[in-house]
Amino acid sequence: MIVIYGEPMAKQRPKFAKRGNFISTYTPKETLNYENLVKVEYREQCGNFYPLKELTCEINAYFGIPKSTSKKKAKLMEEKEIKPIKKPDVDNIAKIILDALNGVAYKDDTQVVNLI
Repeated sequence: MIVIYGEPMAKQRPKFAKRGNFISTYTPKETLNYENLVKVEYREQCGNFYPLKELTCEINAYFGIPKSTSKKKAKLMEEKEIKPIKKPDVDNIAKIILDALNGVAYKDDTQVVNLI
């Protein structure tokens, strides 16, 4: 298990740049920074553990209360009666975490056969 502190981040879509007659794609800087954070935290917290079999990955994402939330709903969120519903989408959070750990925690994210 690893813990990544801060607000969860989604995998951003690739960007495109036109240079002369060529169009190239690149990964946005924010995505690269977050993926590097995940890699660093994994190495610091887990060392070089590298299983060569199928895996189950469990991701728990915790969000702050949105500033636009009413006082009534904010109180319910603080009391854990309801959860904040906001972006990013859960599938994009899983994507950035699993992609960041490719070649670090496992050979390829195809080894992840269960995602919780």
